[in-house]
Amino acid sequence: MRVPRVRLPSRPTAKMSVRLRATLAATAIVAVALGGASAVLVGVLRGSLQDSAEIEATRRATVTADLLAAGVPGLPPPGSPLPGGGKSGSVTTIAPDVLVVGDPAAPKALLAVAPGDPAATWAPDGSYAVAVKQVQTTGGEVLVQARASLQPAAAALATLQAVLLPGIPALLLLVAGLTWLAVGRALAPVSAIRRELADITASDLHRRVPIPPARDEITRLAETTNQTLDRLERAVGRHRRFVADAAHELRSPLAVLRTRLEVAPRQPLTVEALTDVDRIQRLTADLLLLARLDAGAPPELEEVDLGQVAAEEAARTRPRTQVRVELRIGSGLVVRGSGEQLRRLVANLVDNAVRHAQTTVVVRLAQRDRDAVLEVADDGPGIPVEHREAVFDRFTRLDEARDRDAGGSGLGLAIARDIAAHHGGTLVVAGGPPGAGLRAVLPIG
Repeated sequence: MRVPRVRLPSRPTAKMSVRLRATLAATAIVAVALGGASAVLVGVLRGSLQDSAEIEATRRATVTADLLAAGVPGLPPPGSPLPGGGKSGSVTTIAPDVLVVGDPAAPKALLAVAPGDPAATWAPDGSYAVAVKQVQTTGGEVLVQARASLQPAAAALATLQAVLLPGIPALLLLVAGLTWLAVGRALAPVSAIRRELADITASDLHRRVPIPPARDEITRLAETTNQTLDRLERAVGRHRRFVADAAHELRSPLAVLRTRLEVAPRQPLTVEALTDVDRIQRLTADLLLLARLDAGAPPELEEVDLGQVAAEEAARTRPRTQVRVELRIGSGLVVRGSGEQLRRLVANLVDNAVRHAQTTVVVRLAQRDRDAVLEVADDGPGIPVEHREAVFDRFTRLDEARDRDAGGSGLGLAIARDIAAHHGGTLVVAGGPPGAGLRAVLPIG
């Protein structure tokens, strides 16, 4: 008996694959890390550069104060004319970045410098770091004020930002690309396992999924999957052997029972019993054939004239003699396979069509490319679209739509499809309703 595929409950399809989600997660983590690191770097660099400027201003003020305290010749005393003729009270320009204020009680003298005075460039605008040093000279106590420009610090920060703004997105793109490739390589064994599992059916449970060489979680997943397939193969094998043995054991007592009924006096009850025995024998033969097909044994390779087989089976007498069978068969269509099984395929299709037809069954056989196409159509009620796959399940009968089907067991179309698949072909519902059309495609040669 055929074991159907196990279908897991359907779950909502994920909008993003694992590969994409991993790439986005890694990129987001790196983006947050880079953003935080960049902010810390800019803040630390800005503070460091400002501290350096303040240290430089303090150094200049200290050096000038030391020179003034020592009375070094050449330094203009406080209150002397400013270079260029400018003068602002007791403020004297010692150097471009150093001022001396002669009135220690007026530390804000720099804020009151007249416009146009060289000291006017000292107005506080945030572009300089200023240091103040009080010193005692021979001429009295004075204040030394020195400054250091913050422009180098601003230039360094601008350069850093110019590097970070395009650099961070480029680095994120690189991280995303490398993560995409790395995750793809890591998931490649999973994709191989999935593809192999998708192709494994009850007829080829001997197949196994590939085991990747790396000894990681994916390897253990593949090994566990193969162990599960081993157990499933053994269970299905025991089930098939049971069906085959049961069907085989039934043949002998059924043959004896048939013989006894045939030699018994003809009575209505005897005739009915013979009919039932005949049906049980056909069912037993079907079960044995299904067991052989499920076993996966290759068919006997012989050249079979499919046109001759179709003509002979179509001409065979059937219970419903009022149904006309029309033949539209091309010649010279030879396929390789088991003649007995191919004859059974044609017989099952024609029997099914005759059982459900109103008046006519049409059998067509033609060549299409490198395939032989056998079509059997009837003018009966047809097969509903929603049941076009269910009719090929074993022991399935659409009684509500096929009231005339009183003798079928529900195995005919299932056997026909298995035979077609066993020969490398297909069998599908190709038309109707109204009417039913079944199409078998088999490779030629």
